[in-house]
Amino acid sequence: MPDLSGARGAPLVHAGEWLEALPPAARFILQCGPAARAAAGSAFGLPLPTSACRANSQGDRAALWLGPDEQLLLGPAEDAETLSAALEAALAGVAHSLVDIGHRQTSLQLSGRHASAILNSGCPLDLDLTAFPIGMCTRTLLGKAEIVLWRTGAAEFRLETGRSYSDYVSRWLLEAAQDFAAPG
Repeated sequence: MPDLSGARGAPLVHAGEWLEALPPAARFILQCGPAARAAAGSAFGLPLPTSACRANSQGDRAALWLGPDEQLLLGPAEDAETLSAALEAALAGVAHSLVDIGHRQTSLQLSGRHASAILNSGCPLDLDLTAFPIGMCTRTLLGKAEIVLWRTGAAEFRLETGRSYSDYVSRWLLEAAQDFAAPG
């Protein structure tokens, strides 16, 4: 039996005209109260959102509001250890939970003029730009898979999903996209 204890391979993602796998990222779930939020934001390099279902981003870092006391922090994969150390130092002595989830999730980007309609093939949210504007994020379902959905542009979405669901989610989106393919 081969030794599989080393690094994991890339998750299976089926890319298409509107769908691409994003590079590995540092990912943390931070649970903390208001007192710790400012310290964490300072250590992370951008203010953490205080409004429900909103994301703040700057450069290659983003913080997504997932709940009143829960944030998803995203950064470059090569900065994972540095970010973890900076956050832990800033939050020392303050009640919090910081969990590195970089190994368990993967990111997809869906873009193009039909991105909302493609997502709505399996996502129950109203994704009209007026109902789900740029910068909005939330946990939701795509088919039977849990995802974090973040609108990063008028016709662009970032999806965070479990590595084990990446094949299912990417196949779902590519199948839905077939309805919008130009006749050949």
